[in-house]
Amino acid sequence: MSDRAERVAEGVAGTGAATTARHTRDRGRLSRSAEFDRVYRHGRSTANRHLVLYTFPNPSATRPRMGLSVSRKVGGAVERNRVKRLLREAWAHAEPELGGGQDVVVVARPDSRELVEREGLAGVDAALAELIDRARLREGHLLGMGTTSTADSPPADRDGQGPS
Repeated sequence: MSDRAERVAEGVAGTGAATTARHTRDRGRLSRSAEFDRVYRHGRSTANRHLVLYTFPNPSATRPRMGLSVSRKVGGAVERNRVKRLLREAWAHAEPELGGGQDVVVVARPDSRELVEREGLAGVDAALAELIDRARLREGHLLGMGTTSTADSPPADRDGQGPS
């Protein structure tokens, strides 16, 4: 077998080393149109004024995968790129708390530009965290456990306080 044939068989040759490296490393992102379509058509959605979060279970994913959709209604290229950058950063903050096995698409609504200008990363973090909580994507929720258990806490008195 020739040297090139061996590299092709190993998956090294083809469209270039950069492309091969990009596909072999798992960045936790949705990239293909069919993946987005599956989440949109068969997933569940949760929304607030700034964002829409679509989720669809994917048992083969070891960690949650995210895709972004930021239309021109949000603004020009500079504004859209800023919104996308802050959404990726907010996702990176939230991802360690999320369970695997989910494909997620985050759609930025036109009001997200206002949020980014007014509150920056803190506002995007809060808006995304709200939707993640509503969609019950945090690891404890995926396992059927809440974040707090009322069975372990002592009963409250009439004033709402526990025993003194």
